[in-house]
Amino acid sequence: MPVDDRRQVVTVTGPSRLRPGRAPVGRLLICLLVLLTGCGTGRAESFMDKDEVVVALRSDVPLISFAGRQGGYDGFNVEVAEYLLSRLGKRIRWLEIQAGDQLSVLTRKRADLVFAHMSITAERKKVIDFAGPYHVDFQDIAVRPADKEAVRDVRDLAGRRICWVRGTNIAQRIIDERGVKATAVEAPDYDLCLKMIQDGRIDAISTNAQILAGLLTRPGVDLHLVGATFNEQRTSIGVRKGDVAGCEALNRAITAMYQDGTARRLLDKWFGASGIDLSVVAVPQFEGCS
Repeated sequence: MPVDDRRQVVTVTGPSRLRPGRAPVGRLLICLLVLLTGCGTGRAESFMDKDEVVVALRSDVPLISFAGRQGGYDGFNVEVAEYLLSRLGKRIRWLEIQAGDQLSVLTRKRADLVFAHMSITAERKKVIDFAGPYHVDFQDIAVRPADKEAVRDVRDLAGRRICWVRGTNIAQRIIDERGVKATAVEAPDYDLCLKMIQDGRIDAISTNAQILAGLLTRPGVDLHLVGATFNEQRTSIGVRKGDVAGCEALNRAITAMYQDGTARRLLDKWFGASGIDLSVVAVPQFEGCS
């Protein structure tokens, strides 16, 4: 059972009263205690030291992570998290978050891990670390059926209004990385994106293809998936900065998930009918734990 490093403080005061020639038993015992408990090693705090791990997730993304009909949560991310942490011998306590909370719940130590279909970026790596990715996907576009001939590629978004969910980097990747002169319209979540495209306030929704596939399953949603497949999305697990032990343990568990066929089974279960290309399912190249 791991020991809480914060309790491993040993203080010795006063002069030694040992007679010359006698072994310093007290000091030997203290040194042994230090070795056994890891005092002074400087190892960063890790979720691997806990029996119960707080896992942050969103509950508003169909197929990915959503509130189940009989309580609890369901979806691809939920089953991936349950598999990985079960392999590591951990219990899960879920923490529901909004789209813009992925980083702050880790930096403020409200959560140990974030499973929010979050992709790796240089900016995010300044404040948190990433395990994985556990899946590699691409960005896609959804438009109204009337616009499906006009929007066939990311370049066709020039001059159009696209939804930007607060806390994501999708709109920036289109405008800044691709140089497409689109207008980003901010929203707190994808629910509002759907409302805005239906009432004409925006012209398109662009995000991870898996998220779009889930949104299109919503009752009453009538949108066309363009199939543009651009900008690789390396879907990863948010980890507190410096938790190398936890990051490495998760990467080993992700490898096992692909090797034993669980990754293929979960991808087929949740996205097999979506039209997403699942012809190649292989262990992703990990970001590396630093």
